Amino acid sequence: MVSRFITALALGAALTASPVLAQDKKADASAEAPKPVNYVVNADQSVDRENILYLDLSNGGRVAIRLMPEWAPTHVERIKTLVRQGFYDGIIFHRVIDGFMAQTGDPTGTGQGGSQLPDLTAEFNSVPHLRGTVSMARTNEPNTANSQFFIVFYPRFALDHKYTNFGRVIAGMDIVDTIVRGEPPANPTKIVQASIAADNKPAPAAQAPQQTKTFTADMLSNSSSN
Repeated sequence: MVSRFITALALGAALTASPVLAQDKKADASAEAPKPVNYVVNADQSVDRENILYLDLSNGGRVAIRLMPEWAPTHVERIKTLVRQGFYDGIIFHRVIDGFMAQTGDPTGTGQGGSQLPDLTAEFNSVPHLRGTVSMARTNEPNTANSQFFIVFYPRFALDHKYTNFGRVIAGMDIVDTIVRGEPPANPTKIVQASIAADNKPAPAAQAPQQTKTFTADMLSNSSSN
């Protein structure tokens, strides 16, 4: 499978607008005006828990992401389907670029994998890629998003209209900031558990730190080791 990535060409490529054909006044009058995009993201985790994604990471933190069906309904539904299948559990952040973004969602950890579900038709929108934006990764072809997504560290407006923005971090961005960098990282951060808030899955128990045995001078003197 072709590697799914955020192409560098997106960081500067200009969009070319097609000329608009003239329409008669009657058609214009009867045409339904496009609905305005709702840019507001509700950070209250007690509201609409069906559209809150929790990522419990191996760095010990929980990230809360508000999914926005108004922006990209098919992509949000895909994410929720895969989450409820347990698809993301154990998957690493395989491409993490400092000052840019952290990418995950590939079970092979190479950037070339995805789910067994078909690729999605793009749902590009006008929502800007801000700090905390969650957007779908793809190949150079627009309709190739599948399971991989990325979280933006800092605003990247050059990605607008080119990648499907489907949510935003509403809690735990400080946890996102600690995801290990690298392509791939030598010791990657992983998603221990992904869940939808409405399912009320408890966070995984934190791994108990390994206890360090205290040695005294007498114990060392009486050691039987060579």
